[in-house]
Formats: sequence, structure tokens, C-alpha cells
Amino acid sequence: MKKRHLSMMLSRLKGFLNPKPELEQYRTPGDVAAELLWLADSMGDIGGKVVADLGAGTGVLSVGACLMGAEKVYAVEVDESALGIAGENARALGLKDCIEFLLMDVSEFNEAVDTVVMNPPFGSQSPHADRPFLRKAFEKGRIVYSIHLAKPEVRRFVEGFAVDNGFGITHRFSLPFEIPAQFPFHKKSIERIFVDVYRFEMLKRMGLRPISVPGRL
Repeated sequence: MKKRHLSMMLSRLKGFLNPKPELEQYRTPGDVAAELLWLADSMGDIGGKVVADLGAGTGVLSVGACLMGAEKVYAVEVDESALGIAGENARALGLKDCIEFLLMDVSEFNEAVDTVVMNPPFGSQSPHADRPFLRKAFEKGRIVYSIHLAKPEVRRFVEGFAVDNGFGITHRFSLPFEIPAQFPFHKKSIERIFVDVYRFEMLKRMGLRPISVPGRL
């Protein structure tokens, strides 16, 4: 599958019906999801692997991982409505047997996986909302892909938090991320921000080489 085709397929998935601002339920854009998954597949982290999508929302990353050949995906989501839509998206593409849908807080997830993919809350509504996601990802995955705001203070936090949990950054690149107006406090029809896509790897797998600099290393 070409990356452009993957992006188009993910962009056509059904989104949130009633997004909740307190959960920062913003749909992961198809092009951003495709870039993350394309890197993950090129690194051998998706095909034939067991993957967790923490905070799966409507299943963009879960569905994408299955399309890229994941053996199994755990879609972990606390919101029942969102998880129901994720199931609809998976069934529409004949992928329901690839994904196990888990209605729970990420803190309750306790399965061993090869790779974690996620687009956690940015912390705009609830400060530090991304921390439980990162903590669980580093606890359960050997390789982690995650999306965060492309801001210096966020980068400093993410880099330090990763090292404190025994992980280093092998890749980081920035992408535009479009957020359509969906809450009363939104002033623009579309808000365009930049995010960083990270690939983390256990330091012991990297030969204890902490890598934490911009770009593809």
C-alpha cells in the first residue's frame, strides 16, 4: 500500500459524533497517522507485531496498523461512544478480527505488546494529560510512537520523561496538524498547529545510548 493511499483511507474513517473537550477528542488526521505508521512499518515495528493504540478514539491508528499488517491491535479507549465508532470503522474495512476493543482507562491496560502507537491528549484542557499515556506506553511497549505538540517546553518534558523511564528518542519530525472547529471555544473554522511525531526505543535495546535530538537519526 502506498502512503498516499493509506492517508486517504484513514481520512475517510468515521470521526467523533459528540467529541468531549475534557478528553481532548480531536481526530488524528489521516496524513499524520499515515506518516507515523509508515515510519513504524519501515522500522519493522508493525508488520506481524502485537500493537497497542492507547487512547484509540475512533480507531484511526488501530485501523491503520492493521492495514499495515499488524498481527493484533489492542484499541484502548475510555469513551464508549468513541470505541463504538472505532468498531464500526474496523468492520467497514473487514478488520474487526485484527483489533481487540478494550473499554478502559489506559492505566488499566495490562497486556504485553511489541509496539505502542498513540495520539495522547496534548494537555490543552487538562495539564499533563499526556503523562499517564506515556507512562503506560513505556511500561508495556518496547517501541513507542507518539504525537505531541511541537513546542520547546513540550520537547524538553518529553525527552526528560523518556530518559527517566528508560527510553531514548531515535526519531522526531514535525508535521502540520489540522483541528476543525468542534467546541464553543474554537474561534477559527480550522486551527492549524504543528506536532512532533516521536519514535522511542528502550535504552537497553539501543545499547544504552540515549538519543534525544531533532530529526531522523
